[in-house]
Amino acid sequence: MHVFLTGATGLIGRPVAAALLARGHAVTALTRSAARAGLPPAVRVVEGDPSAPGDWEEVLAGCDACVHLAGEPVEGRWTAAKKRRIRDSRVLSTERIAAVFRAGGPRVLVSGSAVGFYGARGDQVLDEGSGPGEGFLAEVSQAWEAAARPAEARARVAWLRTGIVLARGGGALPRLVQPFRLLAGGPLGRGDFWQPWIHLDDEVGLVLLALEDARAAGPLNAASPAPARNRDLARAVGRVLHRPALVRTPELAIRLAVGEMAEVVLASQRVVPRRALELGYRFRFPDLEAALADLLAR
Repeated sequence: MHVFLTGATGLIGRPVAAALLARGHAVTALTRSAARAGLPPAVRVVEGDPSAPGDWEEVLAGCDACVHLAGEPVEGRWTAAKKRRIRDSRVLSTERIAAVFRAGGPRVLVSGSAVGFYGARGDQVLDEGSGPGEGFLAEVSQAWEAAARPAEARARVAWLRTGIVLARGGGALPRLVQPFRLLAGGPLGRGDFWQPWIHLDDEVGLVLLALEDARAAGPLNAASPAPARNRDLARAVGRVLHRPALVRTPELAIRLAVGEMAEVVLASQRVVPRRALELGYRFRFPDLEAALADLLAR
């Protein structure tokens, strides 16, 4: 397939591009600056903003499929301007891409989403059949997914509700690990909230599943089969790094430090990947400690 890829220079996009090439697909990547893309030479790079009109739309129309991963990072203090960028970068770009599909473009769309769709739900087990929750990210995720639905008129559409991606080169893991290296690691607040995590290799694997398996349509939870409570995540990091996990960070301190983004940090989301398992996906890293050892022990 000829795959059009957005978000190609991000944490997930770079390994997705490499994996697509390794499987024999042609890849065209949409980036804001071709000079800074730093992608493999085999990737064709097109400059543009997926939230705005451009020549990239004609290029997309000539491809077989689209993997849409672009979006403003949610990390950082949520000012009004930051929240607007988080929402618009996802919803407006997906609307433009879906319009190309409606006009006769590719036949497969794999679009990003997030476990934020479910909101904070305590100990409730959440699979793809669970309804949406409340809060800013739940609202954004619902609008994000709705923006892709017009493409279903002509194409198979799947969206990945991604959890906390554990990766060596960025994302949440370096920030999670830093306090442990300073002997100050431990749970956040009471540490009893559930965190849906996934190893980067499995995130890439699920993107490929959604792209290549004709049965994949609708939402797929991109999370390990074994979500962990925050205190267990802290203990696992401590064991892998041979550091104590005894220093508890008060919830109030977290809210003062990150403001409204504490909605993400402290949300309890016991998400399971029912649909991926039904489709026969075999997780490379279903075990948290094994995933952390792979990422931190090298």
